[in-house]
Order: sequence, then C-alpha cells, then structure tokens
Amino acid sequence: MTQPATGGLRILLLAPDCNPESISTPLIGYEHAEALGRLHTVTLVVRASNAEAVRRAGGPFHAIEPIGLPLLDRLYVWALRRIFKYDYGRQSLTAASYPYHVAFEWRAWRLLRSRIRSRDFDVVLRILPIVPVLPSPFAFFLRNGPVPFIVGPLNGGLPWPKGFRQLDQQRNAAGYWVASLRGLYRYLPFARSTYRKAAAIIAASSHTYAEFSAYGDRVFFVPGENGLRTSFFEEPSRRGARQGGGRLELIFVGRLIPLKACDLALRAAASLLRAGLARFTIVGDGPERESLQALTKSLGVENAVSFSGWLASPDTRRQLEEADVLVFPSLREFGGTVVFEALAVGAVPVVADFGGPGDIVNPQVGYKIPLVDENDMVANLEFILNRLAKDRRLLDTLRRQGIAYAREYLTWDAKARSVTDILRWAVGRGSRPNLHPPKRLPPLDAPRSPNQ
Repeated sequence: MTQPATGGLRILLLAPDCNPESISTPLIGYEHAEALGRLHTVTLVVRASNAEAVRRAGGPFHAIEPIGLPLLDRLYVWALRRIFKYDYGRQSLTAASYPYHVAFEWRAWRLLRSRIRSRDFDVVLRILPIVPVLPSPFAFFLRNGPVPFIVGPLNGGLPWPKGFRQLDQQRNAAGYWVASLRGLYRYLPFARSTYRKAAAIIAASSHTYAEFSAYGDRVFFVPGENGLRTSFFEEPSRRGARQGGGRLELIFVGRLIPLKACDLALRAAASLLRAGLARFTIVGDGPERESLQALTKSLGVENAVSFSGWLASPDTRRQLEEADVLVFPSLREFGGTVVFEALAVGAVPVVADFGGPGDIVNPQVGYKIPLVDENDMVANLEFILNRLAKDRRLLDTLRRQGIAYAREYLTWDAKARSVTDILRWAVGRGSRPNLHPPKRLPPLDAPRSPNQ
C-alpha cells in the first residue's frame, strides 16, 4: 500500500462496481479511484466480486473493503449476462439495480460505521454509480455527521431531442423504454436525502448541473466522468507525416446503434468519399451494422468505407492515430470516451453539441453541431468535412491544440485535482474552488449556429 502526498485527505470511497479488468463504467470508476489514491489515503469500498481484480491492479489504495451480498451478487451477474447482454447503456439495467445499490450501502454502513464515527475518515465520497437516479443511503446515515458526504461526478438524464428518427427508433429498443419513467426516481427511498444532505454534488455535464442547480453553491461542474491516463501520452505515436492534398482519413468509433447516428456521418461524408477525397473507417459493431453497410452501397461509397468491427484498445488507438477526423454525431452521449482519446492522439473531433461531447469540445480543438434535425446535421457535417479536406493548415492547427488541451485538462490526474479542491472545501480546509462553468443550455428547439 502506497502513501499519498503530505496534506492528503482520508477518503472513504464508495465504488461498488469499479473493476480495472472490465469496460465502460466499472473501468471508469477504477481509473478515478486510482487517481484519487495517488493524492490521498483512500479506503476503497467495492463489491466482493471485484476485490481481487482491484488487488491485482496494484493501485495506490490504503485499504480495500469488499462488501459481500452473495445472493444479490449472483442475481446481478446473472441478469447482466442473460437479460441485459452486458449492455451498460440500457436504462432498464439502471432501474433494476436500485435494490442492489441500497443493500450494498446499507451493508457497507454496518461494517464501517464505528470507524466513521471514530473519525477514521475525513470525508465519504461516492463515485459510483454515476447516474443520479440511484440514491445513496449514506447521505441519510451521515446527515448528523461526523464527516461530510459528497456524491459525483454524476451524469445522465439527457432529454431526447426531437427531429431525429434515430432517437425515436432507439427509445423503442429493448431496455430504453424505461426512460419515460425517469422522473419517478425522486419518490424512491433516500432520493431526497441524497442531495439535500450532501455537502457537495459534482456534476459531470451541463445538463446534470442544471438539474441540481437549485442546490446552489453545493453544486460543482467537473466536465465528463471519463479521463485519460497520463501514460496514454507517453506511448510512442505511430502517426505518420501527412502530405498536403492527400485523402482525408475519417473515423467513427462506437456501438452501431441508432442513437450513435453513424448513418448521418456516412451521408455527410458521401460526396468526399465518391470523389476519392476521403476514406472512412468504422470501428465498432451492433444491430445497425447491416443497415449501415447497405447505406454505403446505396450512396455508392462502399469501396471507400471499411467496417472493422470491435478492436482491442491498442488497435483502436492505432486507427485513431491514423485518422484526421473523428466524425461522431452521437445524438445522446453522456460521456464520450472516444472524444477524449481522439483529442489525445490528434484526430480532430466533429460532434453533436449535446451531452458529454458538447461539454468537452471547443472551437479551438474541433467542431460542435447543434441538434436541429437530421438534414441540418448532415448539411453542417458535410460543410465542416469539406472545409477540413481543403484546409490542411487548419486541420493541423486543431490537431496540435487538441493534443495540448487533452494533456492539460482531460487526464485522470487533472480530474482528481479538481475533485480534491471540492473535497478540501467540503471539509473546511480550503476556499470554494472556482471551476470552469458549465455551458448555458438553450431550449432544444431554439435555433443555434455551429462554430464554423
């Protein structure tokens, strides 16, 4: 067990699903916990089934506290495999996991309450689950002290914009219908006390920040629940020198499901692809793959588009390094890890101005397109791609600025420093941090202009 730098806090960190050998949210939780462990004395509380994987990773934790719920653990794993098919994006999975998370925190409280009351910890921080609809009994248990409770970063609850048949199709897919019942979470046990009693609420998106803005100066904005390892920048780049006038290398990375809107990316790139001015690589798989392959044929671009399926992380990185532009018009994206990775290796992101990508991308590193409707999205995407194909100097400028931006602001260490400032304020050891403000959110049907 390693010791943190002098002046670190003693943190009881609740992250039941964190697992360095998993994907998606469990991996995000582990990376965040590890970054905090490098700065503080962290006691990590996890599900018993994740404890060995955490130990194998050798993270800088003071202690690991496994919480066993044998019956619920078996039921959760079975349901994740057989019912939800490891699709962490299904909102029905979130709803179904509510009893488990309440039981987990109740058990953790019973095992650790004597140490909490003896002030063995300075603060309790819950980083998982990320979604705000799963309340925390710990906030209620700690309502009278002796240490503050903090929750976040939280993300989720994005509305479903109108004007996109992809989103209408997605809402009818298995596991997404439950989105219409989201507002009922406020009536669940512990839902109100979670945010009323929290000393601080950390929001990972502008939409989540707006949802909890009524809590005033206890709400903080730390954009994106994702991050990059510092070692990501230390790996040797395989990006070759670009020749002026060469073909524009485009890439899409993600699940091939309707809301990711890969079809819009293909339609926008079609004129460049037909003219031989661009190539398009699609990394990922899903139920939309066959229809997307059919679309390439109907557009007459099948010879300029390659479908690689899912790739191992090193191979995905290589594909991103070889790309000029990440075309990622996902219409309802909470985090957008691929946007972080694209910026870090010099692929210029072109994204929808909504959710996580809309919070991360700025005009100095890429392009954001407002959500108006399908035709407007395609027209704006096409305009931007044609501009980048013609202006290699602009492309190279955005590339360099994106790498510098990712290195300074998008690493796990940078995120841990921002969270540390919030924790120190909550325990009375520092002033309220002046963090980057969230963007102002216009109504979804209001006219907006892209940053062209």
